[in-house]
Amino acid sequence: MILLLAGLILWSAVHFWKRIAPDHRAGFGEKGKGVVAVGSFAAIVLMIIGYRMAEGTIYWGRSPAMTGINNLLMVFAFYLFASSGAKTRITKMIRHPQLSAVVVWAVAHLLVNGDTPSFVLFGGLAIWALAEMVVISRAEGQRGAYHAVPIKKEVTAVIATVVVTAIVSAIHIWLGYNPFG
Repeated sequence: MILLLAGLILWSAVHFWKRIAPDHRAGFGEKGKGVVAVGSFAAIVLMIIGYRMAEGTIYWGRSPAMTGINNLLMVFAFYLFASSGAKTRITKMIRHPQLSAVVVWAVAHLLVNGDTPSFVLFGGLAIWALAEMVVISRAEGQRGAYHAVPIKKEVTAVIATVVVTAIVSAIHIWLGYNPFG
């Protein structure tokens, strides 16, 4: 569990760095992006290794109903993430679509993984994403006016969602975790 917690702490630190210590982050200039990238990669590695090694109490497992809900939430999470890049209509209603996608992703995974390591990993990342939303909103204040979105961007987000869903599903199956039950 130590590696999992270390990964979560490192992930949070490199992502909060710009907001909590903007002058320190600015001092790194473009090299700061590299620090964040390397720190993020190291955090992901620590979280994966830590999660796979962690043991804990199991409170619930997968059920057909929760698996179905999980899959629908995952499609929505991928759409939110894709929408942020394409700036689709949903970004008019959701200020932080990528961070909202992380929260949806975490909730979806907690529905089918009811064990202590999952609470730490998925719950920790959900809390980080919610905290990041608050910090960013306070730093940036009101957001600008919404602009019209061409249908092409909506279609792009939907196609990206389908492609990413297929790829992530294939990776899960390859790793031995069939997301379809």
